[in-house]
Amino acid sequence: MTEAPSSRSSRQWTFLTNHGHAIIYLNSHPDARIRDIAEVVGITERAAQAILSDLEADGYVTKTKIGRRNHYELHDSLKFRHPVEAGHKVSELLDIFSEPTARLAQ
Repeated sequence: MTEAPSSRSSRQWTFLTNHGHAIIYLNSHPDARIRDIAEVVGITERAAQAILSDLEADGYVTKTKIGRRNHYELHDSLKFRHPVEAGHKVSELLDIFSEPTARLAQ
């Protein structure tokens, strides 16, 4: 018999990093505010800003100022950074979490 996952561990963890959560959110909300990203991911605005800076510095995201807002363009053809996943494109992860109607349009 298998125990429910939450009953085995008192520590809270997830399979994806905060960077992963942020890029998944940006995929469907390219005009999101830093405040929105921070709230959804469950981090501070400062941490969200640092994540966006990392993603932009490494070419995964391009930020464009439009009026008073930022627009984030994802470059999902880039591959994952960790050697274990290096053979996979970011688009593969985004496909898993995209809306079903978005998948049909591809």
